[in-house]
Amino acid sequence: MANPRIIAGKARGIRLNGVPGDITRPITDRVKEALYNIIGPDIVDASMLDLFAGTGSVGLEALSRGARYVRFNDLHRQAIATIKANITVTRLETGAEVIQRDALDILKKQPDYRFDYIYIAPPQYKQIWITALQALDQNPGWLSDESWVIVQIDPVEMEPVALLHLVEFDQRRYGSTLLIFYELAAP
Repeated sequence: MANPRIIAGKARGIRLNGVPGDITRPITDRVKEALYNIIGPDIVDASMLDLFAGTGSVGLEALSRGARYVRFNDLHRQAIATIKANITVTRLETGAEVIQRDALDILKKQPDYRFDYIYIAPPQYKQIWITALQALDQNPGWLSDESWVIVQIDPVEMEPVALLHLVEFDQRRYGSTLLIFYELAAP
Protein backbone atom coordinates (compact mmCIF):
# COMPACT_ATOMS: atom_id res chain seq x y z
CA MET A 1 0.00 0.00 0.00
CA ALA A 2 1.32 3.46 -0.91
CA ASN A 3 1.92 5.88 1.91
CA PRO A 4 -1.10 8.08 2.62
CA ARG A 5 -1.17 11.65 1.41
CA ILE A 6 -2.85 14.84 2.48
CA ILE A 7 -5.88 15.20 0.21
CA ALA A 8 -6.92 18.84 0.63
CA GLY A 9 -6.05 22.12 2.28
CA LYS A 10 -2.73 23.79 3.10
CA ALA A 11 -0.65 20.59 2.82
CA ARG A 12 -2.51 19.09 -0.16
CA GLY A 13 -0.60 16.42 -2.07
CA ILE A 14 2.16 15.84 0.49
CA ARG A 15 2.93 12.14 0.98
CA LEU A 16 3.26 11.02 4.59
CA ASN A 17 5.85 8.68 6.03
CA GLY A 18 4.60 5.25 7.04
CA VAL A 19 5.21 3.66 10.43
CA PRO A 20 7.88 0.94 10.12
CA GLY A 21 6.62 -2.61 10.61
CA ASP A 22 3.02 -3.71 10.89
CA ILE A 23 1.86 -2.07 14.14
CA THR A 24 -0.50 0.29 12.30
CA ARG A 25 -3.11 0.06 9.58
CA PRO A 26 -3.13 3.38 7.77
CA ILE A 27 -6.44 4.75 6.54
CA THR A 28 -6.69 4.63 2.76
CA ASP A 29 -6.96 7.88 0.83
CA ARG A 30 -10.39 6.75 -0.40
CA VAL A 31 -11.76 6.30 3.14
CA LYS A 32 -10.13 9.48 4.40
CA GLU A 33 -11.59 11.48 1.52
CA ALA A 34 -15.04 10.01 2.22
CA LEU A 35 -14.67 10.84 5.93
CA TYR A 36 -13.82 14.46 5.23
CA ASN A 37 -16.64 14.73 2.69
CA ILE A 38 -18.95 13.79 5.58
CA ILE A 39 -17.35 16.15 8.11
CA GLY A 40 -17.14 18.88 5.48
CA PRO A 41 -16.42 22.47 6.46
CA ASP A 42 -17.28 21.76 10.12
CA ILE A 43 -13.61 20.80 10.64
CA VAL A 44 -12.59 24.45 10.26
CA ASP A 45 -11.69 25.82 13.72
CA ALA A 46 -12.59 22.46 15.31
CA SER A 47 -10.54 20.29 17.65
CA MET A 48 -9.77 16.61 17.22
CA LEU A 49 -8.32 13.82 19.32
CA ASP A 50 -6.66 11.30 16.98
CA LEU A 51 -6.55 8.57 19.59
CA PHE A 52 -4.64 5.72 17.91
CA ALA A 53 -2.90 8.08 15.50
CA GLY A 54 -0.44 5.77 13.70
CA THR A 55 0.95 7.96 10.90
CA GLY A 56 -1.15 10.93 12.00
CA SER A 57 -2.91 10.97 8.64
CA VAL A 58 -6.44 11.65 9.95
CA GLY A 59 -5.39 14.46 12.28
CA LEU A 60 -3.01 16.01 9.76
CA GLU A 61 -5.82 16.08 7.21
CA ALA A 62 -7.90 17.96 9.80
CA LEU A 63 -5.13 20.52 10.39
CA SER A 64 -4.57 20.91 6.64
CA ARG A 65 -8.28 21.65 6.21
CA GLY A 66 -8.31 24.29 8.95
CA ALA A 67 -8.79 22.53 12.29
CA ARG A 68 -7.66 24.69 15.22
CA TYR A 69 -6.12 21.91 17.33
CA VAL A 70 -5.32 18.22 16.99
CA ARG A 71 -3.93 16.03 19.75
CA PHE A 72 -2.22 12.97 18.30
CA ASN A 73 -1.85 9.99 20.60
CA ASP A 74 -0.21 6.63 20.07
CA LEU A 75 1.39 4.12 22.39
CA HIS A 76 4.18 3.02 20.07
CA ARG A 77 7.50 4.86 19.89
CA GLN A 78 7.80 4.28 16.12
CA ALA A 79 4.37 5.80 15.52
CA ILE A 80 5.20 8.85 17.64
CA ALA A 81 8.43 9.40 15.67
CA THR A 82 6.48 9.05 12.41
CA ILE A 83 3.77 11.49 13.52
CA LYS A 84 6.39 14.07 14.47
CA ALA A 85 8.17 13.61 11.12
CA ASN A 86 4.85 13.95 9.27
CA ILE A 87 3.96 17.12 11.16
CA THR A 88 7.31 18.55 10.11
CA VAL A 89 7.06 17.50 6.46
CA THR A 90 3.55 18.98 6.17
CA ARG A 91 4.53 22.13 8.09
CA LEU A 92 1.38 21.78 10.22
CA GLU A 93 3.06 22.33 13.59
CA THR A 94 0.62 25.06 14.66
CA GLY A 95 -2.18 23.44 16.63
CA ALA A 96 -0.54 20.00 16.76
CA GLU A 97 0.25 18.21 20.02
CA VAL A 98 1.77 14.72 20.16
CA ILE A 99 1.58 12.47 23.22
CA GLN A 100 2.65 8.89 23.82
CA ARG A 101 0.27 7.15 26.20
CA ASP A 102 -2.09 4.23 26.41
CA ALA A 103 -5.34 5.49 24.88
CA LEU A 104 -7.51 3.56 27.32
CA ASP A 105 -5.68 5.12 30.28
CA ILE A 106 -6.19 8.58 28.78
CA LEU A 107 -9.94 8.08 28.44
CA LYS A 108 -10.24 7.06 32.09
CA LYS A 109 -8.50 10.21 33.36
CA GLN A 110 -10.05 13.55 34.21
CA PRO A 111 -10.56 15.30 30.85
CA ASP A 112 -8.28 18.27 30.25
CA TYR A 113 -9.93 19.28 26.96
CA ARG A 114 -13.32 18.98 25.24
CA PHE A 115 -12.91 17.80 21.65
CA ASP A 116 -15.23 18.33 18.70
CA TYR A 117 -14.10 15.08 17.05
CA ILE A 118 -12.56 11.96 18.54
CA TYR A 119 -11.22 9.45 16.02
CA ILE A 120 -10.81 5.87 17.25
CA ALA A 121 -8.92 3.51 14.92
CA PRO A 122 -7.22 0.94 17.17
CA PRO A 123 -5.46 -2.31 16.24
CA GLN A 124 -7.93 -4.62 14.53
CA TYR A 125 -9.61 -7.80 15.73
CA LYS A 126 -8.94 -7.24 19.44
CA GLN A 127 -12.19 -5.43 20.34
CA ILE A 128 -10.15 -2.46 21.54
CA TRP A 129 -12.60 -0.17 19.76
CA ILE A 130 -15.36 -1.38 22.06
CA THR A 131 -13.26 -0.85 25.19
CA ALA A 132 -12.25 2.64 24.03
CA LEU A 133 -15.81 3.60 23.10
CA GLN A 134 -17.16 2.37 26.44
CA ALA A 135 -14.40 4.22 28.34
CA LEU A 136 -15.30 7.42 26.49
CA ASP A 137 -19.00 6.79 27.14
CA GLN A 138 -18.27 6.51 30.87
CA ASN A 139 -16.21 9.72 30.82
CA PRO A 140 -18.02 12.03 28.36
CA GLY A 141 -16.25 15.16 29.64
CA TRP A 142 -13.85 14.68 26.72
CA LEU A 143 -16.68 15.70 24.36
CA SER A 144 -18.05 19.11 23.48
CA ASP A 145 -21.83 19.41 23.14
CA GLU A 146 -21.82 18.82 19.37
CA SER A 147 -19.01 16.22 19.30
CA TRP A 148 -18.75 13.30 16.96
CA VAL A 149 -16.94 10.12 17.87
CA ILE A 150 -15.83 8.25 14.76
CA VAL A 151 -14.71 4.63 14.93
CA GLN A 152 -12.78 2.93 12.13
CA ILE A 153 -12.90 -0.87 12.11
CA ASP A 154 -13.05 -3.84 9.78
CA PRO A 155 -16.78 -4.64 9.19
CA VAL A 156 -16.32 -8.16 10.63
CA GLU A 157 -15.58 -6.54 14.00
CA MET A 158 -18.95 -4.80 14.18
CA GLU A 159 -21.22 -5.70 17.06
CA PRO A 160 -23.74 -3.80 19.19
CA VAL A 161 -22.24 -1.85 22.08
CA ALA A 162 -24.21 -0.91 25.19
CA LEU A 163 -23.74 2.83 25.79
CA LEU A 164 -25.29 5.38 28.17
CA HIS A 165 -24.20 8.75 26.79
CA LEU A 166 -23.35 8.07 23.15
CA VAL A 167 -25.69 7.04 20.37
CA GLU A 168 -24.80 5.73 16.94
CA PHE A 169 -26.22 7.89 14.16
CA ASP A 170 -24.53 6.59 11.01
CA GLN A 171 -22.39 3.86 9.46
CA ARG A 172 -20.48 3.96 6.20
CA ARG A 173 -18.71 1.00 4.63
CA TYR A 174 -15.82 1.34 2.19
CA GLY A 175 -14.63 -2.14 1.22
CA SER A 176 -12.89 -3.60 4.27
CA THR A 177 -13.30 -0.43 6.33
CA LEU A 178 -16.35 0.56 8.35
CA LEU A 179 -16.77 4.05 9.82
CA ILE A 180 -19.27 4.27 12.69
CA PHE A 181 -20.44 7.69 13.87
CA TYR A 182 -21.62 8.49 17.41
CA GLU A 183 -22.84 11.63 19.13
CA LEU A 184 -23.97 12.53 22.63
CA ALA A 185 -27.50 11.38 23.38
CA ALA A 186 -30.10 14.12 23.72
CA PRO A 187 -30.62 15.10 27.38
